[in-house]
Amino acid sequence: QVQLVESGGGLVQAGGSLRLSCVASGSMVVINDMGWYRQAPGNQGELVATISSGGATTYADSVKGRFTISRVNKNTVSLQMNSLKPEDTAVYYCNVDYCGATVCFEDYRGQGTQVTVSS
Repeated sequence: QVQLVESGGGLVQAGGSLRLSCVASGSMVVINDMGWYRQAPGNQGELVATISSGGATTYADSVKGRFTISRVNKNTVSLQMNSLKPEDTAVYYCNVDYCGATVCFEDYRGQGTQVTVSS
């Protein structure tokens, strides 16, 4: 069984900052890409940022220059969110691609953490 434990969400004013963290544990042989996916009510979900096992990063255009993803170790990922905007309000899910003993999985997500940015 695989567990993704997210932390760091909350309520912040526009222009403020938050840092999200996710720790992955369980029956994973290899963790490939880790990242963050967000979903706001009524909106299409968005893969906000990813980081590979080698440290290569990708960002959605909507967060470039404001968000920074980092991989603390092979099973921990953080997302530093600066200059937050009300449109960043969403549930943020840790998103992991991993391989078990015999099969690989993509876009495995945690329970999510709420981020609310007030104007």
